[in-house]
Amino acid sequence: MPETKRYLTCGVDSTIPLELQMFLWECVNSMPAPKDYLQVFDLEQVGCMQSITHRSEEPEYRKVYLLPSDSPITEKLYIIDDGDHSTMLLAEEY
Repeated sequence: MPETKRYLTCGVDSTIPLELQMFLWECVNSMPAPKDYLQVFDLEQVGCMQSITHRSEEPEYRKVYLLPSDSPITEKLYIIDDGDHSTMLLAEEY
């Protein structure tokens, strides 16, 4: 099966470091099927760590990651898959 094309918005490009973008894509890749078309990521600072809560509604899914970070980010992001391509965007860009 061919891999879905992936896109991101200017907001993600200017706000989210590339390593973190790649981590979020990998979170979606590694989750069990079936997958919801809408993936939600809540990024928060927890001490000196980057907390990432990955969730979706149907089927219900939730996983929390804690990563060491020199500059943790607080943002909400979505990855939306329309079947032809996936787009990563900040919640405020939705």
